[in-house]
Amino acid sequence: MDLGLVALISAAALLGPALSLLARGAIPVVVGELLAGVILGKTGFGIIEPAKSDLQLLYALGFATLMFTVGMHVPVRDQRVKSALASGAVAFAIAAPLALASGVAAHLAAGGPWLIYAVVLVSSSAAVALPVIDETGLSSPAVLTAIAWITIADVLATLAIPLAIIPHRAPHAALGALIVIAVIAVVFAVARFLRYKPFVKRIRKEGKRRQWAIDLRLAVIALFSIGFLAQKVGASLLIAGFGIGLVVAAIGGPKRLSQEVLGLGQGFFVPLFFVLLGSEINLRQLTSSGHNVLLACLLAALAIAVHVLTSIAIRAPRAIGLLATAQVGVPAAVISLGLPAHALTQGQASAIFCAALASIAATSVGAAILRRSPAARA
Repeated sequence: MDLGLVALISAAALLGPALSLLARGAIPVVVGELLAGVILGKTGFGIIEPAKSDLQLLYALGFATLMFTVGMHVPVRDQRVKSALASGAVAFAIAAPLALASGVAAHLAAGGPWLIYAVVLVSSSAAVALPVIDETGLSSPAVLTAIAWITIADVLATLAIPLAIIPHRAPHAALGALIVIAVIAVVFAVARFLRYKPFVKRIRKEGKRRQWAIDLRLAVIALFSIGFLAQKVGASLLIAGFGIGLVVAAIGGPKRLSQEVLGLGQGFFVPLFFVLLGSEINLRQLTSSGHNVLLACLLAALAIAVHVLTSIAIRAPRAIGLLATAQVGVPAAVISLGLPAHALTQGQASAIFCAALASIAATSVGAAILRRSPAARA
């Protein structure tokens, strides 16, 4: 492995925090990391070649860790979400047909896989949207419904990605996913059963005192073991990472585990993944065809329309719809899985990439409205 290249990628990933700092938090860190990859990869100087085997390993580890952290951020233990699940499901039921129709419209206008477009359009990012809602202190029934809707959309869109990428292999992929999900359910049951056993408490207490990071070690073992199983049964690392993250979120891991994952994931693997993902995208292909430019504009506009119309339907502030437009993990996963599977062209991947950046901009606008406008709180 070329450690100099790893050092370069790690340094380039600092563009993420730098941009976020300059924008006073309005730009998520992931944007700068992706742009760093774009500059160093196929679009820019071509210094990073993501096809190299050693970089592919880092890419896979980063992707699994990303989905693990995404799963951990799903607020499955939040009582507000539980109380609003039914109304949140209704909101998702409103958004889903809008996204399907929008996906078909994008396909008819610019070509490409309508089902992938629909999955991207219906998705949201709980990790981006929910902290902002918490920060504003909004707690009306409509906002609680929106929280549940965003959570459901995040989970279901993520799980739908492997089936949308290769629809003709859907039965095989579904069978593999069911096997992985069944094993994850067993892991959850065993972990929940053992968590309060005296000997387990003793081991964890001693591990905390002596800084063994026992919880992190066990989580990493589970993550990569289930990831190995997923590869063997034809499922995706996405299911493995996201599933184990949900297990940790459902059990309620200690705060130190969140901090340890933050150090391991956000400090190394996840930034490397986003830089490598950015390096794999060739934005020059975006302008090679008018259809690609049209697709990028359509996906950006339709994502905003789907979420704002849904927020209107559930009588939530329109700013909540803008906030729910945030798309980070799902577009990243779609591009990461779709390019090697030839489900997407470089031009289509670039369009999804640009639309995701636009969705983040819409989220920033929604967050600003929620923070400053009393009308948005009504």
